[in-house]
Amino acid sequence: MSDTPSEAPVRSILPKWIRGPQDFIGGLAMMAVALFALWASSDLQGMHGFSFGAGTAPRMFAVLLLLLGAGVALVGVLQDGPHLSHYSWRGPLFVSASIVFFALAIRPLGLVVSAFASFLIAAMGSNETKWLEAVVVGACLTAGCAILFPYILGLPMPMFPRFLIQ
Repeated sequence: MSDTPSEAPVRSILPKWIRGPQDFIGGLAMMAVALFALWASSDLQGMHGFSFGAGTAPRMFAVLLLLLGAGVALVGVLQDGPHLSHYSWRGPLFVSASIVFFALAIRPLGLVVSAFASFLIAAMGSNETKWLEAVVVGACLTAGCAILFPYILGLPMPMFPRFLIQ
């Protein structure tokens, strides 16, 4: 069996005028994120004269992302490019689960427990994870966060679970 990919024709559900499907779909995804950001920042105050409002930067970055996405999608129409490849959902799924866990656990469990656990949840996103290394790196990052946020930045946040402090 050969290691080179086969040159068999790839069947696609996309129209023939899309020459680079991966670029085209990626550009559309970027444009969708930009449109969501524009919608989400629509309630924020904008720019008045030379003073920036809370919504100025998000809208500027969203417009830039929209233009870049349109450019990438246009490249997918004008130039030959790769076909859609298989997408692995494991990494984004576990990283998203880690973020949600941290957001829900920071108050009841404190920074130390929730940061360490969320790091280990995110580490499950790869099948190449070496768990001893992940535990060591997670402990070091957690210690850094425990020093940085409450002491250097002065942010008031619980360090340990509520049931241990009472």
